[in-house]
Amino acid sequence: MSDVVALGEVLIDFAQIEVNEKGYPTLAANPGGAPANFLAPIARYGLKASMIGKVGNDTFGNLLVNTLKENGINTKGVIKDDNTFTTLAFVTFDSKGDRSFAFARKPGADTQIRYDEVDLSIIDKCKVFHFGTLSLTDNPSKSATKKLVDYARKAGKLVSFDPNLRKPLWNNLEDAKDAMLYGLKKADIVKISDEEVEFLFKVKADKAVDYLLNKFKNIRLLYVTCGADGAYYATRNAKGFIEAMKGIKVIDTTGAGDIFGGSAMYKLLSKKKDIEKLTDEDLKNIVRFATVSAGLSTTRLGGISSVADIEDITNKL
Repeated sequence: MSDVVALGEVLIDFAQIEVNEKGYPTLAANPGGAPANFLAPIARYGLKASMIGKVGNDTFGNLLVNTLKENGINTKGVIKDDNTFTTLAFVTFDSKGDRSFAFARKPGADTQIRYDEVDLSIIDKCKVFHFGTLSLTDNPSKSATKKLVDYARKAGKLVSFDPNLRKPLWNNLEDAKDAMLYGLKKADIVKISDEEVEFLFKVKADKAVDYLLNKFKNIRLLYVTCGADGAYYATRNAKGFIEAMKGIKVIDTTGAGDIFGGSAMYKLLSKKKDIEKLTDEDLKNIVRFATVSAGLSTTRLGGISSVADIEDITNKL
């Protein structure tokens, strides 16, 4: 049995190390993909995590499956495809460490997963089912995602959603908005960024909590992350804001939001309480842990590979 199952992309992030005299980046390959990054702290901190997705039956696909296993993530649901290549993402940075993305994904293996390929027993045995929007960009993964979300909901699982908007992957940004709205309507737990809220609703982060909880009655627990500033949190009973870590040297923000989400999920499940019974102090504890975990991850390259030891987080709380 897994505590958390995540559906979606597991891919290679080629992260910029430096730029040569002609402006071309030197890149290093790191394991990534938002759902995989999300699972990494959950497994690292002692809960059981499983991945559902597809990679190419190639060098990078094999590396990724091995990396997931090495990080304690069950790979029974990861399919190797002989007909498509593992998806590649190229991440470059500006002077502030903020990212720009380009993708080799036409198609990438992650978009080719079909519903009939998925072992549904993986979902049957979990507590939480997590997904994002990248599996909603193309069929057959789009159709598979919607069927699996419905399956998880009917099975009584907590459904978690992180939009993880990547504009270059959408032919039409209206389609991106539709996919994000779909996820917001299906989830019990939502982690969304300030930029994503403004993209969808033209609402600033300080107004987003009330706006989203009023608009989406299904949402039971909400995080609105604001990068280096911190994160808002809310249930129907409590809400507040926790500042992010200060005074750290940011090297790479890739995966920080995913690691926030996974770290928050780890702390939530560790409470062993229904969401409606969480106190404000419980929520502060969850979000403080997640902000420190995410902050420490930015001091290292990569997503999965940047998860901090729990002792390092505890020492910073």
